Amino acid sequence: MTRAIAILGSTGSIGRSTLDVVDRLDGALRVAALAAGSNLTLLAAQVEKYRPALVSVGGRGDAEKIRAVSRRFGARVVHGAEGAVEVARADGVDIVVSAITGMSGFGPTLEAVRAGRRVALANKESMVVGGALLRREADRSGARIIPVDSEHSGVFQCLAGVKRKHVRKVILTASGGPFFRTPLAEIGGKTLEETLRHPRWVMGRKVTVDSATMMNKGLELIEARWLFDIEPSELEVLVHPQSAVHALVELKDGSLLAQLSAADMRIPIQYALTWPERRDSALPRLDLSRLRRLEFHRVDERRYPIFALARRALFAGGSLAVALNAANEVAVAAFLEGRILFPDLHAVVAAVVESHRARTADSIEAIQDIDTEARREARRALPQR
Repeated sequence: MTRAIAILGSTGSIGRSTLDVVDRLDGALRVAALAAGSNLTLLAAQVEKYRPALVSVGGRGDAEKIRAVSRRFGARVVHGAEGAVEVARADGVDIVVSAITGMSGFGPTLEAVRAGRRVALANKESMVVGGALLRREADRSGARIIPVDSEHSGVFQCLAGVKRKHVRKVILTASGGPFFRTPLAEIGGKTLEETLRHPRWVMGRKVTVDSATMMNKGLELIEARWLFDIEPSELEVLVHPQSAVHALVELKDGSLLAQLSAADMRIPIQYALTWPERRDSALPRLDLSRLRRLEFHRVDERRYPIFALARRALFAGGSLAVALNAANEVAVAAFLEGRILFPDLHAVVAAVVESHRARTADSIEAIQDIDTEARREARRALPQR
């Protein structure tokens, strides 16, 4: 049976990989709706190839340009945040791939869950800021959230058939980013170009910066807490430079379950789209005979001080995770624009975390208010250089 999918963030790294998986599965999936930002050239090519019934783009003017391409195929074109929500709730869609980066992906993800869709979740920020709300809405609507991040997909696979009471610990792995072996004294002088040079993964710019600071792994801890109903004390991260083992689950009898695969995001994407089935593919295989060694290291919080802030938010729960994520998005955007230096990323986030006043974050309105306030505080904390 052919499943209809909608992709939120179709022109990004995850969106492009998802469409590659669609091609490889040869008719098992049909693209029903696409949402993108401002990469009109690529979006137009996607519309022409996959001919979705619904297309959303960032701005009104861009929507007019896409209509010129889409009208030949009868596609309806919408735009803005409301357009992304329409894609998330599109009639006849079986699976929504949530791959819009950052807080802007939360609203559409929430609406996909409320509509009872299967959500292939690549937008970790949605679970970070609204994990409790998403779980509550999924319980109500019957939606199933399947993780796409390689680490969370690994946990999801390891937990299959395992009783929750038998789990002692869930361990996510981290590559360590480009500065794992850099002397501590040299990290402060690293440039944007060096930061974006990830040793293992090809990702978007924001996620690549988060990998260098290990904020991505801190956010993933918070995400895992809600995805798998795991207590903060039962979550751990180990740095694993080879990126072959994506996650481990330690059971109470001392057994360790691990998920291994090649470092290719199309593998967890395909599993999220075909679950509970596993389809054959020509995706890369992991050749264990070529692995010289598997290293695992505890996280050095002197090297990754932002990670310590994320763990603090993990244990605090509630609104601090929202503020942490907002501050990080502001800081990373400024770094990508060349307005701040690498060490300022931690300084900005720390300033917001230290000044944050905890409050209830149990609705999208409350979460948006906390997010807005934290962004304002983060912009004030940006150093003027």
